[in-house]
Amino acid sequence: MSPRAVYRHVAHAIRHAPEGGITYEAFCVTGGCGAESGPHPEQEAAQDWALRHTGRTGHDLFRRVFTDHAKVTRAE
Repeated sequence: MSPRAVYRHVAHAIRHAPEGGITYEAFCVTGGCGAESGPHPEQEAAQDWALRHTGRTGHDLFRRVFTDHAKVTRAE
């Protein structure tokens, strides 16, 4: 007799994990500048960096990145 495997599919959910926080960053993409704010725990800090960068350089196009942490749990 050959061994058998039994598979059970269990539904899971993925949600933001508040304990992981959120990180905010801004990257200048004007003319290949490449300057970046670095990661900040507050959105205002990354935005303020972009505003200061624009004031110093005249660059006005940025890529904003918001990173969070997610937790996977079994759906009940």
